[in-house]
Amino acid sequence: MKRWAIFLAALMVLASCKKDNNNTDNTDFVTGKNRFITNVDGYNREYYVHVPASYNKNAATPVVFMLHGTSGDGDKFYNDSGWKEVGDAENILTVFPSSWQHCIIDEDGQQKNTTKWNSQPSEWSYCQGEIPKDDIKFLRTVIDNLNSMFNVDNKRIYLVGFSNGGQMAAKCAVELSDKLAAVVESAGSFSFDTTFIPKRRLSVLFQRGNEDYGPGNDGPAIPMDTLNYLLTTPDLPYAFGKFYIAASTHQKTFGFSNNFTISGDTSVVALATFPSVENNPDLFFQIALVKGLKHAYPNGTLHPLHAAELNWQWLKQFSIP
Repeated sequence: MKRWAIFLAALMVLASCKKDNNNTDNTDFVTGKNRFITNVDGYNREYYVHVPASYNKNAATPVVFMLHGTSGDGDKFYNDSGWKEVGDAENILTVFPSSWQHCIIDEDGQQKNTTKWNSQPSEWSYCQGEIPKDDIKFLRTVIDNLNSMFNVDNKRIYLVGFSNGGQMAAKCAVELSDKLAAVVESAGSFSFDTTFIPKRRLSVLFQRGNEDYGPGNDGPAIPMDTLNYLLTTPDLPYAFGKFYIAASTHQKTFGFSNNFTISGDTSVVALATFPSVENNPDLFFQIALVKGLKHAYPNGTLHPLHAAELNWQWLKQFSIP
C-alpha cells in the first residue's frame, strides 16, 4: 500500500482571541492556549495545550505532541512550529511540553546550561552531579492528565520532535510505543547504531535537510541523488553518517526490511521507504532528504515546506490497532 504517496504529493505542490489559561490543577481549560504544570518526581514540569475551537467533549479527539530542540521550550514551539494552526484546522489537541534545563557536555566537549530532553544514550552527556529527568515518565503523566481533562482518542496519539526533540522522539518510539500511533523525527534521531526493544512496532518518519549540519553549523549541501549511498554506507562523517545510523537502528529495532525503495523528485525531496519484514502494509519506516533545508523545523517561512501540515497528512493514516 503506497500511503507514503500522500506525503510525496503534498511536497510536490510546494515550490475571536481567547485568553491564555495558566493552570496548576489540571482541572479546567479554555479554547486556545493553556499552560499546565504537573509534578513529576518532585519537579514541576510545564506543558502547553492548544484546544481548537471545534473541540467537542462528546467526540474522541486525536492528540499531537511537538517536542522542541535544545535551548527551546514548549512556548517557543507553540508559537513557531505551525502545529497549533494545524490543530485548529484539523480539530487536533496539540501539546507542547518543555524539557528541563540541565548542565550538559555537548558533542564538542563544551559545557553549557540549556534545556535538553533526556534522549540518552546520545553523543552529549550530563555534567558531573547533574540529575537527569525522567522525560518518558513526564510524557506519560501528560497523557494521563490529558485523559482526565479531554475526550482523547487514545488510538490516535502522535509525537513529533525537532533536533534534540527528534532524538527524544526516537526514544519515545521505543519506550512510549504502547501509547503512540506513529512518530516523526525531524533533524534528530538515534545517535548510535544499535538495537532497542520497543513495547510495540510502529511507523516512523525521519526527515532531515540536505544542508543540515546541526545548530549554527554549515557545510556543503549533501547531493540529493546520494540517498542510496548514505543509507548503505557506514562510518560517514557527521551529517552524512546520520542517515545510515537512523536506517540501521530503525531496521533492527522495529523490524523493517533493508530492501528499501527510493522515490521522489530530487529538486524537492528524496524519500526512502523501508517496508516491514512482517509484510504489514500499515507498518513502514521512511527517510526524507529535503532539499535546501538547514537545521530547522520548517514552518513555511524558514523554508517553503510547511512541516506541520505535511507531517499531519502522514501521521493521520495510522492508529493503534
